[in-house]
Amino acid sequence: MLKIFKHQLAQSVHLTDEQVADAVTQLVDETIPAEIKADFLCELARKSETPAEIAAFARELRARAIQPPLDAETRAREILDVCGTGGDRLNTFNISTTVAIVCAAAGVTVAKHGNRAITSQAGSADVLEALGIRIELTPEEAARSLRDHQFAFFFAPNYHPVFKHINPARKICAARSQRTIFNFLGPLLNPARPTAQLIGVPRPELCETFARVIRSLGVRRGMVVSGRVGEAWLDELSTLGDTTLAEFYQDRGFSVSALTPDHFPLQPAVLADLTGGDRHANAAIVRRLLSYEDLGPRLDAVLLNAGAALFVAGKVKSVMAGWDLAREVIATGQARAKLGQLAG
Repeated sequence: MLKIFKHQLAQSVHLTDEQVADAVTQLVDETIPAEIKADFLCELARKSETPAEIAAFARELRARAIQPPLDAETRAREILDVCGTGGDRLNTFNISTTVAIVCAAAGVTVAKHGNRAITSQAGSADVLEALGIRIELTPEEAARSLRDHQFAFFFAPNYHPVFKHINPARKICAARSQRTIFNFLGPLLNPARPTAQLIGVPRPELCETFARVIRSLGVRRGMVVSGRVGEAWLDELSTLGDTTLAEFYQDRGFSVSALTPDHFPLQPAVLADLTGGDRHANAAIVRRLLSYEDLGPRLDAVLLNAGAALFVAGKVKSVMAGWDLAREVIATGQARAKLGQLAG
């Protein structure tokens, strides 16, 4: 069947939801050769995935994920995830992970879904582990942490066991220098089913696509961003150039716009000021930031992105108000205390 779909995709004919369901069934079937799966995934990428196809793949894979047992009290909250797709290859420190801890310290319930490094030196799982935060929580432990501490990390491999049957095909595609739809799907597969999401993507033309996808998946409040850094693009809000963003909220419609750094009290900076290293170097950066010891451009990047995340979560009325709240949470020691709590 994947061979038939590959021929259809070569004719630039999009997949229907039913065909995506059939394709996923075959992709997770360990008896189907990895080469056949890879040929299909490469052809889908060459055709270019539509928002409907991305959403359909996400729905099918989410249905196969292990669901954490969140109680009614937790489900009643706004649950935030903040993450990037990766792929910008700019080697910044773990901005989204730092932001997630700041937001939890500000009282937002944060379900952080992530993995180890793929296109960077240190992924969210790597840096959290280096910070002393357990990443190998059982679904029950993660649910309790989310309820009691307003933060839990959902380590992707533990919640998506079917991926072990897809990964060999992904490696073949990578050897062909061909990205696949799975480069996009990570932020869409959070097993906690967040109601609010801030997602970073590595190209501005992906912002609207991703925003429409997450809205179709049931997210109530969403913002998808891509920030300019010279001639490149960062999968975060940028303090070094304009940020393209697509957003939607329950109380207002869908919009695509640009956010300029001139609106914020930023210090002069260059990309090197935001560069990270391995897991231990990045953990040290996060500790200094959350202890209010690093007051330079890295803090600006955290405040800007945390401001947007707090706004998306409905905690504040504007990104600037979120910036101010994030600074207060860090300056008063609440962020450092939250880190200590999570690592305790």
